Amino acid sequence: MRQRLARFVIRRMGYTMVGETPSRGILVGAPHTSNWDFVTMLLVMWHDGAHPRVLVKKELFKGPLGWVLRALGGVPLDRRDAGGVVGELAAEARDGEDFRLVIAAEGTRSRGEYWKSGFHRLSRETGLPITLAFFDPPTRTMGYGPTFVASDDVAADMDVVRAFYADKLGIKPANATVPRLREE
Repeated sequence: MRQRLARFVIRRMGYTMVGETPSRGILVGAPHTSNWDFVTMLLVMWHDGAHPRVLVKKELFKGPLGWVLRALGGVPLDRRDAGGVVGELAAEARDGEDFRLVIAAEGTRSRGEYWKSGFHRLSRETGLPITLAFFDPPTRTMGYGPTFVASDDVAADMDVVRAFYADKLGIKPANATVPRLREE
């Protein structure tokens, strides 16, 4: 049902899907510039029948919205203890099952200075590949870009990320954060 809904919505919006859905890995969803990014990343994943987990700030899990977010694959993230959540997810990822985790590495819908590094740390800890996912309104495309496993050379890995997202604008381009980690 989700797959049919996603394909219908994407077609009605006039978008084209590109790339292949990974069976396992960490999907970086960017640019993260509006509240609609959560919905669009779900459409990207559901288009090919994938059921992702999505990190969402824990404050949104109160009341009925919490139930809806969990049903959609939401994982509450306590931003004060993000390392604890990353550790739990790393343990879950090691069990061998299909594991897809969508992370908005920008960490906010507003312009910031740095991306959050959890996606890179999680890839290094688990060996799971990172796939760069996107939604680009100006070109009417959405989907997946390159996939790679994080290395110890953070700057080189982020050069791949920067090159891919250089021409991706998101819904509100002025809110985008340049892909850069503090660790660089």
